[in-house]
Amino acid sequence: MMHMQEKQLERIFKALANRRRIAIILYLKKKKEASVGDIAAELKLSIKSTSRHLFVLSAAAILERDQRSSQVFYSLASDIPEVARRIIALL
Repeated sequence: MMHMQEKQLERIFKALANRRRIAIILYLKKKKEASVGDIAAELKLSIKSTSRHLFVLSAAAILERDQRSSQVFYSLASDIPEVARRIIALL
């Protein structure tokens, strides 16, 4: 049985092991916050595909989502796990 920490590490590494998700992180590092539509436009991806990537990053506690009426905004989480924070700092 895997320890919780190992499962969290696996989730983080899988979330970061994708060029589109890395592009999302870099974009949000620069912009601080963006809507799903803005992120999709920046990456030239569909809303559906972008939403899937954002979900993976959120599940790994890397991003925070903020629902404002019909729009969802994403930003880097304020309490990103230490290992993810260190990797993101290198990007």
